[in-house]
This record gives sequence, structure tokens and C-alpha cells, in this order.
Amino acid sequence: MLLADPRGYCAGVDRAVVTVEEALDLYGAPVYVRKQIVHNKHVVANLEARGAIFVEELDEVPAGARVVFSAHGVSPAVVNEAARRELKTIDATCPLVTKVHREAVRFAADGYTILLIGHAGHEEVEGTAGEAPEQTVLVEHPDDVAGLEFPADAKLAWLSQTTLSVDETMETVRRLRAKFPQLEDPPSDDICYATQNRQVAVKEIGAAADLVIVVGSANSSNSVRLVEVALEAGAKASYRIDDVSELDESWLDGAATVSVTSGASVPDHLVTEVLAYLAERGYPDARAVQTAEETLAFSLPKELHRDLKAAGRSTKTAVRL
Repeated sequence: MLLADPRGYCAGVDRAVVTVEEALDLYGAPVYVRKQIVHNKHVVANLEARGAIFVEELDEVPAGARVVFSAHGVSPAVVNEAARRELKTIDATCPLVTKVHREAVRFAADGYTILLIGHAGHEEVEGTAGEAPEQTVLVEHPDDVAGLEFPADAKLAWLSQTTLSVDETMETVRRLRAKFPQLEDPPSDDICYATQNRQVAVKEIGAAADLVIVVGSANSSNSVRLVEVALEAGAKASYRIDDVSELDESWLDGAATVSVTSGASVPDHLVTEVLAYLAERGYPDARAVQTAEETLAFSLPKELHRDLKAAGRSTKTAVRL
């Protein structure tokens, strides 16, 4: 049995979850959260049990109440709506997503059309596109490039959702550049370090695996991508599960090598439970396969940091453990 390292929580997810926990401790329940704070149903259920109330849109939040923006980010229209309704906001957007937002603002101000590589309907894509909606064109798949038409002198730049398949995104960029040689790159790669690291790790543990189990929720883009990457790397089979209860014992039939990983929004205890299940069925002593070391840490949102300091409470730096 092979166990991917790194896996699970990234710094941005840890920061977002700690933000809601600290807000509940400091202000008391309820604390409202727009959308799922991160895409994991167990994390959401745990925070709900502590007094967080998750809503789809701000009109579900009472005027003047406190609301946390999720790690996936929001558009300026959402920020403006919160201000209009005098909501007390805490912005838990992952700093790596905020970086992409700033790139969108800069490219738009310079007159570029932004080709945003990502999935329609994903909160992160909606937030980034919302920075320059009139100048943003969504590109969901490499095959979409063939249908794009722009004048030869058009100013074009590409950005991407941070949780995509690295290989597929680069294929989309390759096709864009072949068709539009004037295409400008972002200052740095938009796909986040954690997404890339987890895909590299799953390639390593998946290449010779009979079965790769990915722990993560169905709406977690980076978790879904791990299944695809494992299969592309050579795994004979790969499945995504939310937790150990979704494991199908028939998947183990004839499986000599089983590999396990998890998405960037998954608490590690869910993986531990999967390992225990497999150990009981003849796969003991999981061997960790480390492909990167992660030390990145993010400070808590400035709004929360300020109030914690005013209350005389120590402030945490969120970091993946």
C-alpha cells in the first residue's frame, strides 16, 4: 500500500477553516458563510455543528450580520452587495486565488481580453470572471480553442482556475498559443502549488497501482482531477470517495498494489480511516511516497486578525500540518 505525500489540507484550506473556527470562538454563533468554506462535506458538517450557517447567496444573511467569504473567492459584485447590506465581512479567499483576481484586474485595465481556463459554474471561476465580466471568455476544454475567433491584433491573455489538471491546462494553453501567437502569459503559473504537488504525487503512486483511492468530495475540483491524473499515469482503476463508508470491497479483488491520496480540502483523519479499513483486509504498513515538502503558511484574514488582537487573543498563522 502506497500513501501519497503531500496530500490533504493545503495552506489556503487550513486558513479558511481556521478562520471560521476562530470567528465562532470570538464572536459566537451564528457566523454565516457564503457557499461552502471549502469543498468537503465533512468539514462543512463539522462547522455547522459548531454554529456556522452556510448560505448560497447574501440575501439569505440577515442585514448587519457577520459573513465569511469562502476560500474560492467572490466577485466585486458580491463585495458591493455585502457593503450595501452593511454585513460584517471576513474574506477567507485563498491568497493564491486573490493573486489570479489581481492579474485579471491588471490585464483588463490594460485592454486585454482574458481567456479564463476553468469550469463553468465553479465559485472560483465566477469570482475571477466577475473582476472583468465584459472582457473575460471562459475556455473549459482544449477542444474549445478551435471555436474561438479574435482579430489578429487583439490583445489576449490567459488565466486559469487554480485547481485544474496541470497537463490539460497546459494543453489548452499550447493550443491557444498556436492559434493566437500574441497570447500573453500570467506573471506566474495560476494552478496552485498544492494542486500541482498532489498531482505529481498521485502520478508517482498511481503508475504501477492496481487501485488508487482518492478521498475527497464530488464538488472538489482538485479531488476529481486526482482520479483522472491517476488513470492517465497508468493506474488500472481509481475511485473517489468521501469517506471510508463509500469503499467497495470488490475494488480490492486482485489488487496487489493499492495507493491512497486525498484532495486539498480533506482532513487527514478521513484518510486514516481508509488506511485502517485496508489494513484489516490485508494491506498493512502503508509506505509513504514523498514527492514534495510543503511549508507555505498564510496569516488569517486582516479583519479577523484585527478583532482577535483587540480582544487580547493570540492570532494563529494557518499552516497545513
